[in-house]
Amino acid sequence: MMLNCIVVDDEPFALGLVCSFIEKTPFLKLAGSFSNGIKALEMLHDQAIDLIFLDIQMPDITGIQLARLLERQPGGAGPRIIFTTAFNNFALEGYKVDALDYLLKPFDYEDFLRAANKARAYAEMLKPESEVPISSEEYIFLKVEYNLIRVAIKDIVYIKGLKDYVMVYLENTDRPILTLMSLKSLEQKLSSKKFMRVHRSYIIALEKVNSITKNAVNIGDVNIVIGDQYKDAFNEYLSRWL
Repeated sequence: MMLNCIVVDDEPFALGLVCSFIEKTPFLKLAGSFSNGIKALEMLHDQAIDLIFLDIQMPDITGIQLARLLERQPGGAGPRIIFTTAFNNFALEGYKVDALDYLLKPFDYEDFLRAANKARAYAEMLKPESEVPISSEEYIFLKVEYNLIRVAIKDIVYIKGLKDYVMVYLENTDRPILTLMSLKSLEQKLSSKKFMRVHRSYIIALEKVNSITKNAVNIGDVNIVIGDQYKDAFNEYLSRWL
C-alpha cells in the first residue's frame, strides 16, 4: 500500500530532512511540501492525502489549528497526522486532535520509520474488507494513544461501545483495550460468521458464548442483554443450531 504524504514545516532544514526520509521509504509518496499551513490547506482541498508530517509551532496557523480544521470523514477516512516538533509539551494537544504519532526533534530515520510503519498499519486496518488479504484477518490493529496495538481476533471476547470509543475485552486479560473509533467501524472489520452485534453498545464473539437466556447471552461472568432490534437476527442464528 502506497501512502500519499505532505510535509508542513516552516524550518527549511526540517522540511528538507522529512522530505528526504519520505523519498527513501518505499511505501510513502511525497505529494508536496509547504512552509506554512495555509498553502497546505489549499492542496488538501484539491488532492487526496493519506498522511501529513506536521510541525506545530508555525506562523499564521499552528499545526494544532490546522489539525482542527481538517474534517475527518466517517469511519476514520481522511489524512492522518504525525506531528514533528522540538517541544515535548504538545503531546496532550496532539492526542486531543487524534494525531497518529508525535516525533520530537531532532529525530533520525529509525524514529521516522517507526512512525511511518504505524501509519501504514493504520491504513491497512481501514481497507475495505474486499481489499484485506486473508492472512491479515487473523488480527486487527487498534489505536491506543500514540500506539497501534495488534490484537488477535481469536482472543476477542466481546466489545463495548462508549460514544467515540470502544472497549475490547480479551481472553486472559483483566483490563480491556480502550481505542478511539466507533463501534460500527469496528463491526465492519470483523467477520459476521464469528461476531454479532446484539445491542447498540455490544458486539459478541459467538464462539465465546457460554449460555443463552430469553433476553441475554452469558460470556464468562458477564450477562449482555440482547437489544430489541437485534433479536430477530440473533434468533435466526440460533435456529441453525436448534
